Amino acid sequence: MPAQPSLDAPHGVPGHLVGFVEALRARGIPVGPSETVDAGRVLTVLDLMDREAMREGLACALLRRTTHRATFDGLFDLWFPVALGERAGQQDEVEIAHTPSGAVDIPALRAMLAELLARDDAGRELEMVAAQLVEQLGQYQSARGPSFSAYQALKDVQPQTLLAKILAGLAAGSDVSEFAREVDRRAGRARIAAFREMVEAETRRRVAERIGRERVATYGVPRQAEEVDFLRASERELAELRRGAQRLARILASRLAVRRRRARRGEIDLRRTLRRSMSTGGVPIDLVQRKPRPGRPELVLLCDISGSVAGFSNFTLLLVSALREQFSRVRIFAFVDRADEVTRFFAPHTQLDTAMARIMTEAQVIGIEGHSDYGAALCGFAERWSEAVTSRTSLLVLGDARTNYRDPELNTLRALVGTAKHAHWLNPEPVTQWGTGDSAANAYRQVIEMHECRSARQLTEVVSRLLPV
Repeated sequence: MPAQPSLDAPHGVPGHLVGFVEALRARGIPVGPSETVDAGRVLTVLDLMDREAMREGLACALLRRTTHRATFDGLFDLWFPVALGERAGQQDEVEIAHTPSGAVDIPALRAMLAELLARDDAGRELEMVAAQLVEQLGQYQSARGPSFSAYQALKDVQPQTLLAKILAGLAAGSDVSEFAREVDRRAGRARIAAFREMVEAETRRRVAERIGRERVATYGVPRQAEEVDFLRASERELAELRRGAQRLARILASRLAVRRRRARRGEIDLRRTLRRSMSTGGVPIDLVQRKPRPGRPELVLLCDISGSVAGFSNFTLLLVSALREQFSRVRIFAFVDRADEVTRFFAPHTQLDTAMARIMTEAQVIGIEGHSDYGAALCGFAERWSEAVTSRTSLLVLGDARTNYRDPELNTLRALVGTAKHAHWLNPEPVTQWGTGDSAANAYRQVIEMHECRSARQLTEVVSRLLPV
């Protein structure tokens, strides 16, 4: 069996802190040298034996946004674990019952757990139960040797089925109104979820001792919402992305404003500069700049809203909707296997869910088969709305370019790109998958500039470069 990785700090507390900072950066949290120095100063004034004080102190020094906290806490628990190895010396407060044969007494354990979850002051005891669960029920034999599993630890206990018993404990001697019962139900579910998180955190700690905290961090600690892959994002992650869309829109708008301020100076007029240099013997001391021609461009968005790219399309539509004031005109067209204009559904204060629901029910975006057909959508768009794309238009196409083996209609796209001032395709799939299976991405990229946009961070970087001034 390979040697287990060491959790020691060979370079002392400063080196351990630097390793923690590097882990934060790897998970998308921006931490600079100044924040690292501040964190080091924090550790010089805090009691290193007070783990929660250390957590809050480092969080104040290292984090810039509250959305970073969940990732920070996950990494903190790995780099500053509550214990090393089995927490056997701390089991005097509560201990799991066993049968005469030595096996864990599951019915007694479930009864004890329900009683603890019904109490308001049982946090310490629940942590001990979670530690014992992982130690006694969570071990299994993996291909790399003994390991731990949160699923294995909770499989027989099934805390989610204890809600009725927890509610009975919470409601004892209290108001029995429907409102009070609903409050108790929500409190019971929250306590069950918190206990499951305790078990999962204990599992990550024990596994990190065997395979290394760095490896556990790659899969056991949640990424920032901006780093999540659009095509693999969960509903919770997509909701987090939507909440952050306004912030990303403000970032993009500020970048565009800076570019426009710089553009006001205009390009250097070489001809007039050389003429003016005649008075200084041909030395161009004073630069003459052309007078800029201000004007906000038009934007046309052609967006695939089929299920395979729904997360990417929804977020991009929300982002573009928030940026509408940066353009003189924005027209949005959606399609599955036929295109329709959906600009009317994106009023300034309309919620994205409402807009998408209206598109799917009121717009003509789904034809007979209901499968993505980029060729048919491009042809329908060119036939009905050819006037939408002019020499002042920036054309953005959103989609994975998977045509279900239908004709991609390259000539139609070529005509649109030739008319537009700027034309770009944003693809949520990795470049390595372009051209595989039914993907026509490699064919389309010969006609239009295609960009990989797998995450919100990548999308923001690409859009900030593409936004015209």
